[in-house]
Parts: sequence; structure tokens; C-alpha cells
Amino acid sequence: MIVTKYNVPVPRYTSYPPANFFSPSYTAEQHRQAVIESNNMEPSHISIYIHLPFCFHMCYYCGCNAFLLTDKSTAAKYVEAVKKEMRLIFPMLSKNRKVSQIHYGGGTPTSYSVNIIKEINNLVFDEFECIEDPEIAIECHPGYLSEEYWATLPEIGFNRISIGVQDFNREVLKASRRKPSRLEVGEIIAKLHQQNVSVNLDFIYGLPLQTETSFAETVLEAIRLQPERIVTFSYAHVPWVNPLQKKLEEVGLPTAPEKEKLFNTASGLLQEAGYKTIGLDHFVLLEDELYKAVQEKTLHRNFQGYCTRRTTGQVYAFGVTGISQLATSYSQNTKDISGYISQIEKGDLPILKGYALNPDEQVTRAVITSLMCNNYVRWQEVAASFRTTPERVKATLHYDEKKLCEMEEDGLIEWDDEGIRVRPEATPFVRNVAATLDKLMLYTDKQFSKPM
Repeated sequence: MIVTKYNVPVPRYTSYPPANFFSPSYTAEQHRQAVIESNNMEPSHISIYIHLPFCFHMCYYCGCNAFLLTDKSTAAKYVEAVKKEMRLIFPMLSKNRKVSQIHYGGGTPTSYSVNIIKEINNLVFDEFECIEDPEIAIECHPGYLSEEYWATLPEIGFNRISIGVQDFNREVLKASRRKPSRLEVGEIIAKLHQQNVSVNLDFIYGLPLQTETSFAETVLEAIRLQPERIVTFSYAHVPWVNPLQKKLEEVGLPTAPEKEKLFNTASGLLQEAGYKTIGLDHFVLLEDELYKAVQEKTLHRNFQGYCTRRTTGQVYAFGVTGISQLATSYSQNTKDISGYISQIEKGDLPILKGYALNPDEQVTRAVITSLMCNNYVRWQEVAASFRTTPERVKATLHYDEKKLCEMEEDGLIEWDDEGIRVRPEATPFVRNVAATLDKLMLYTDKQFSKPM
């Protein structure tokens, strides 16, 4: 069975190399130099990520870098440290560059007041110009937010809001320890649309008690509400990252074939309703710029998620565990909150680990990004962007024609000497296709989640 064969641990490839390849030998000074050098590299736009890690309670399924909010004084010191970190980095960035993205993640960013979030936004707006129609987004837990809070977010600059519904079924939420929305989700969306805000509704499939029927009901309700984007994240069971996930095992998780049915049912309903498939897990309305990017084969992805070339920037991350994603390197901040605050107060950059990509890895990253975002790669296109040859591009990869033939026979891809195309029905396994080309996956003891 194809699902069984390919439902093996492989990277999600939100970065290349994946974050568990980052090294503690990468220093704060290397990051400082990489930031300065990034001013002369492409993409020229600036993308800013703010990590606000605190949550009012911990959901069992969470795989994020999140912390329970137990001490408000620590949370207050933390946000001051984030602002100071921004003040350390911003002078290194050219004022000729423009901000194309601001994204808040967590944790639960909306565990802070809108006034505090406004202060952070203003730090950016006071330092840099933005491109026309930048994407300024925040992830929201609807279980706690008042009508006034929702209404204020657009007033302080947000034009895209991701609402973490996860499931409309109350029993599924209860089993996952997720609080349902405080207000009716339809009411929230209607008011945000009145303020010209685009909305993502985020869902997770693969949670306890989800059935094909129950998840179809959730997806149909999402379609009825007509958000611009609907996201169906595959639950990643990684209890070695978050031991709380073991709680879900007590209730019982769907098998891989059951999980595939959940996704296929959701995908079918969304496409019938006019939503277009984007990448692994996004569905967007016809007029969405992500769909236009897919048609033009220019969809891109960074740690913030899918984006267009228009809004793509090098990513400068602030806060604990934040990962900066520059043209030739990655660097991740410390995961310890008290250590982060202490280092920032001393004026030090709180780098825990990082990775400098060699030239071959930069080529491999371009190949894998093309596959993960656009479900295809053409060797000549990659070669042209690096001023090399298709043969040299293939040489940087684990290019195994026997393996490509096997995946073609299994219905995952079509391929020839010009490139590779992932078949539409095989999109959930695009990670497997990418991993097959990845030399780093030949000999590794790293742990990854499964596609299903």
C-alpha cells in the first residue's frame, strides 16, 4: 500500500537544511556578520518574525515552542527583551530596504494586550518603510479574545489574521485540551472582513475522535464562513519534543490510512467549493495571490509559511527559539526564557545554534523549495539562477534514477531529463520526493515526523 510505504519519517522542509541540523558551534558573531552581509543579498525585502511564546494553557497536540503563562512579571520582562533585541539588530539593516512581512507566532501571541503588540509594530514602522500592501499577520487563539480585541487588531496594522480553530467539533477539542472560540467564528470573520482583513482558518487533522464524517462537517462549516484561506495541518506526533502529546495516545490517534481519508475528504470538499490547493496543506480562494503564484510557478515558503515573491524577504526573527532565515545562513535564538532575557539585557545576541549553507546546499535548497512549493522542479531554471549547468545541479543532489523510476511507478511523480513533477494526488508525499534528493538524508540519525 502506497500510504504505508511512504508514511515514514521525513523532514517537513520548512527550511533546508532542517532545523535539527543546526549546530551549536554557530556563534553570535557569525550571526552578526550574516545580518550585515544580508543587506547585499537577495531577496532584498525584510521579513520580521516575532515569537511570543506564552499560552494560557497547553494544548496536548502542540509541537510549537510554547510556555505556560504562570508569571506575568516574566512575560513583561520578556517582551521588553524582544524590543531591545530588535533595537540591537535594526541598526545593522540598511534603511534602503523595505519590510514586506511581519508575522507574530507562538505560543499564543494574543496572550499579550493589543497595546503591547502595537508598541512592537511601531518599532518596525518607525525604522523602516514597508512595501505597498505588506503582509502583517498574527496567529490568534479565539478561545480568549473579546470583540474589542478583534476590532483593535486591524487598527494597529494587521491585514491578515490566522484563527486557530483546529476543529469545530467540541468533543475533539476537549480530547485535545483546546478551548473553543469565545465568540462565534462567523461573527469574527464578518467583522474582520468589514475592516478589510484577510482571514486564515487553521485546522488540524489526525487528532483523537476525528472521523471522516466529523471532519467533513468541520470543513463544510469552514467553507460556509468563506475565509480567504483554509489550512489543514497534518498533526505531527512528536512526543520526544512535547511529552504532553502522549496524552493523545490515551484517547487514541487515527491510523495513517484513516488520516489520509480525513485529508482526502477535506481536500475534495474544498476543491468542489472553489478553493484552490496550495502546497502541502493550504486551500485558497481563486483570487488569492498565492494561487496566482502557483499558476506562475513562483510560490515561495519561509518559516512564516507560504508567500509570494512580492512578499518574500530574508527573515529576521526575534524572541526565544526564533529562527532567522537569511540568504546564506540560519540562526536560532536560545530556548531558555530567563537566559534570553539575561543575554539581551547585557546587549548580547542570544544565539543558540545555526547553520551556514555551502554553495551546494544553496542549490539543493532551491531544488527542494521548488518541489515543496510548486510541486515541480526544472533543472535548467535552477541552473540559470546559480549560473551553472543542469548537470551540476543534479550533482549537488542524491540524484538516483532508479529511485525516481520507483516513485513514478508508485504514482508519486512524473520525471524526465528536464525535471520532476509531483502528481496532484501525491501532494501529501511531496516531502518524500524531496527527501529522496537530499544527500543529508543518506546518513542521518535525526528524528522527523511522518507525512500522515
